[in-house]
Amino acid sequence: MTRTHLDPAITATLTEAAARVRATSGTQVGDMVEAALLRTLTDTVTMGDDGTAFVITGDIPAMWLRDSTTQLTPYLRFLDTCPPLADLVAAVVRRQLACLDHDPYANAFNDGPTGAHYDPEDVCDDPHVWEQKYEIDSLAYPVTLAHTLWRATGRTDVFDERAHRVLRTIVDQLRTEQDHDASPYRFQRDTDIPTETLAREGRGTAVGRTGMTWSGFRPSDDACTYGYNVPANLFAAQALLAVAQIAAEVLDDDALAADARALSGELVAGVRAFGVVPLPDGDGTPVYAYEVDGLGNALHMDDANTPSLLSLPLNAPDVLDDDVWRATRDLVLSPANPYYVTGTVASGIGSPHTKPGRVWPIALAVEALTGTPEDRVRLLAVLARTDGGTGRMHESFDPSDPTAFSRPWFSWADSMFCEVALVVADETEARSLEAGGV
Repeated sequence: MTRTHLDPAITATLTEAAARVRATSGTQVGDMVEAALLRTLTDTVTMGDDGTAFVITGDIPAMWLRDSTTQLTPYLRFLDTCPPLADLVAAVVRRQLACLDHDPYANAFNDGPTGAHYDPEDVCDDPHVWEQKYEIDSLAYPVTLAHTLWRATGRTDVFDERAHRVLRTIVDQLRTEQDHDASPYRFQRDTDIPTETLAREGRGTAVGRTGMTWSGFRPSDDACTYGYNVPANLFAAQALLAVAQIAAEVLDDDALAADARALSGELVAGVRAFGVVPLPDGDGTPVYAYEVDGLGNALHMDDANTPSLLSLPLNAPDVLDDDVWRATRDLVLSPANPYYVTGTVASGIGSPHTKPGRVWPIALAVEALTGTPEDRVRLLAVLARTDGGTGRMHESFDPSDPTAFSRPWFSWADSMFCEVALVVADETEARSLEAGGV
């Protein structure tokens, strides 16, 4: 991997940000933040000659559309003040849109037609595609990144003819998958692991029509138990509002804007009708299910990977029902969520994607960012002391022994840790000013 040369303005911006973290959260956290902010850009991003940027997840040499967006989370606050950083994000957006233009059903791509695959025996043998697991968030994350770049800087250069075509494709594909039985998509893998393939000859478990859009896989890359993933549908509804705004204000495409707004409303209505269910074994309080099938089945859980039920205020702030979400938050941060784990050092949400009994730093960061300022301070300290002595965040760890972890280098987790630390710094400085400090 060729190390990316950082513009001096980017280095200065990130160094100053880390200094603010040191002043508010201590030397250890500040040093971890500075190292992670620089490492993500130098070790995961490769700038291409075509004005695009390829972003690996860390220790896997492929670009996930989800990860390459979330890895940029802590940098987005600097887009309007650091033009070279905005240029870098624009380059990532261009590559993401090129990937979607190539295959909107794929979740992860190679840096060119290398022929590398997660499993060489998969049905999809496209040399550009690392893996073709269809996940709704793979469509939504690039849209939200492009929209954030535009709103922060006013630049519209990423919205070229290809971008216009891709936004149309996204709307059309989400609508196609409202009736999955009519979809051409299939995924089969020769494996004994049920979460690594889809049932019914690659079509997935049976679903009824609900108004929601179908997904084969979760943001964890695990197969959905039921085909309508509720947090992904709400995230898609939020992203469609962004598509509508871009179409109307930048692309002068009123038809696309209207289609996107209408589909957003259909997804929200579908979630309201089928994805909001009574609290299991409780008083009937309405909560969001994690997945439903439109045939009467609902899955009560949450997963560490985002979009999750816990992350909805971050991923779908304009389309969620706040009262329902708050009741859902209480559910998923309790033993009622089968993937909520308690240890002697930490407690938090894990995932069936990793060993049982593991907590994910990403989920701890999301819990912090969707909680109170006091939650953020507390959970930032938890994250810092569960790095296993490595100075890095990991995919998951044993909550009673953080030296037992998976994935020694997971850039998405690093970035979420940085985001929590930067928010804590902002809030600490604001409180100091309110108290008459300097």
